[in-house]
Amino acid sequence: MHVSLVYVRFSMDANIISFRVALDRKGRLVTELSALPSEEVTNIFTDKYTQAYVRTVLRECHLRFDDLHDYLQQNIQALKHE
Repeated sequence: MHVSLVYVRFSMDANIISFRVALDRKGRLVTELSALPSEEVTNIFTDKYTQAYVRTVLRECHLRFDDLHDYLQQNIQALKHE
């Protein structure tokens, strides 16, 4: 497996996509998927290479996170009815 690293200089961290699974205070499982909208990439990142890199990361993460998020949400709903 080949992994290439791209180093982007930021004055602060930039959270472009996140997937969260947590328990709330009542013990309920909660999932959350949030991401930078791809149409905002050009407004935030000025370098064309960085824009392409961020869009690729968003696309690849969405390919995996969207299905996982939906799967967990469906199974959480099923557990509520047991």
